[in-house]
Amino acid sequence: MKTIGLLGGMSWESTIPYYRLINEGVKARLGGLHSASLVLHSVDFHDIEACQSAGDWDRAGEILAEAAVGLQQAGAEGIVLCTNTMHKVADAIAARCQVPFLHIADATGRAIAAKGQRRVALLGTRYTMEQTFYRGRLQEQFCHRDADP
Repeated sequence: MKTIGLLGGMSWESTIPYYRLINEGVKARLGGLHSASLVLHSVDFHDIEACQSAGDWDRAGEILAEAAVGLQQAGAEGIVLCTNTMHKVADAIAARCQVPFLHIADATGRAIAAKGQRRVALLGTRYTMEQTFYRGRLQEQFCHRDADP
C-alpha cells in the first residue's frame, strides 16, 4: 500500500472527510482492521485566509508547496490537497512535488465521465465559483460544460 500525503487544514473541518473516506475505502477493499497509510500536514488556515484576502496567491502557493515537500520527506508517495479553493495554487504545489499530485478537478472529471454525465452543477466558495482554476480545468481536460446554480 502506498502512503498518501494529505495537505489539509483549509479548514480542518474539510480535511476530516478525506481522512475518513480514504480509510473507509481501504477497509472496504481489504477488510478486517486495515487502514490507509497516510501522512497529514494541517496548515494554519489563518495564514492561508490572510493570503486569500490580500490576493497574495503566490505566498499561499509557497506555504502549501513547502508543506507538500514536508509530506514527501515524511514518506508520502502522492499528495492530495484537501480543499477545492486552494487548487487555485495547485500548479505551484505540483511544481515542487517529486511525487504525483492528484488535482481535485481531474478526479472529479474522471468520476463525471465514468457516470456518463455531460452537464454538471458546480458549488463552491466565491474563489472557486468566480475563477477558472477548477471549472476551466474540468472543461479543458474533460470537455464538460457546467451550470452555475
